[in-house]
Amino acid sequence: MINYPLKFIPILKEKIWGGKKLNDILHKYSEKNNIGESWEISDVDEDISIVANGLLKGKSLKELIAIYTSELLGEKVYNKFGNKFPLLIKFIDAKEALSIQLHPNNQLAKERHDSFGKTEMWYVMQADENANLIVGFNKNLKKEEYLEHLKNKTLTDILNIDIVNKGDVYFIPTGRVHAIGAGVLLAEIQQTSDITYRIYDWDRQDTAGNYRELHTELALDAIDFSFQNDYKETYTKYVNKPSNIVYCEYFTTNLISFEKDLEIDNSDKDSFVIYMCVSGKGANLISNDFEECLNYGESILIPASLNEFILKPNEQTELLEIFIK
Repeated sequence: MINYPLKFIPILKEKIWGGKKLNDILHKYSEKNNIGESWEISDVDEDISIVANGLLKGKSLKELIAIYTSELLGEKVYNKFGNKFPLLIKFIDAKEALSIQLHPNNQLAKERHDSFGKTEMWYVMQADENANLIVGFNKNLKKEEYLEHLKNKTLTDILNIDIVNKGDVYFIPTGRVHAIGAGVLLAEIQQTSDITYRIYDWDRQDTAGNYRELHTELALDAIDFSFQNDYKETYTKYVNKPSNIVYCEYFTTNLISFEKDLEIDNSDKDSFVIYMCVSGKGANLISNDFEECLNYGESILIPASLNEFILKPNEQTELLEIFIK
């Protein structure tokens, strides 16, 4: 039986667009330069998370699922996904803008890559002045018009670009073009997939003078050309109780902003629960069986079998609470 919350060793990814915030702000220490991503909980092949705490320290997430099955994942989740952990949890720091990209849906990803599709969401933790995100188009498009802008390198003329601030939330369904702009630090929750169709990379070269691969043809069948007036999620932020910010078939995400002890009862979820500390000095998770700290910039996995505990904040703290309904 797993009787305590699990922390994992962050998997740090050097990126051409990465910066120093994961180190300087979130304390993800690394000798590498330009760390763009911290994979907090991952079951992506070749990047399987390893437990960092307690009696199971050193065990992989894949080993835990094989041993504990529904006790870890929840019965309904395990019946649906088997021995594959369904979510990939990240922190991302963009010193420079990421490529303009999109992700295929489940059907295309299965046919082409034997993978899940990649529906995701972003929660902005910090943004420099005038930092932005690209999400969707700024008008309805035909494929031919899109290709003409791509050819002429005027793609930004037809993209929706939002200036962002801390607390902004964006839901990115498959097919929606998007890019994280320079100066944004955010939390990302997504399906377990590393399939990205890159359509424009700002004519950027790596240190060897090479351009990154573009996926123009693959992307054409996957792009959603539709337009909507506002791509940012609207939500009501409550204090000392969960505020739902995203709900979809792949994950539910709540924001918990609290300044006093909260008694948590997850017995109605039948799912693992993940907490990501996105503001404040963190909290302690306390029960008769365990006490574990969750600091700013950390993530923790609560097995489905651990239903009742207390969240005790060190001061005003904000957590993302993620699970599958």
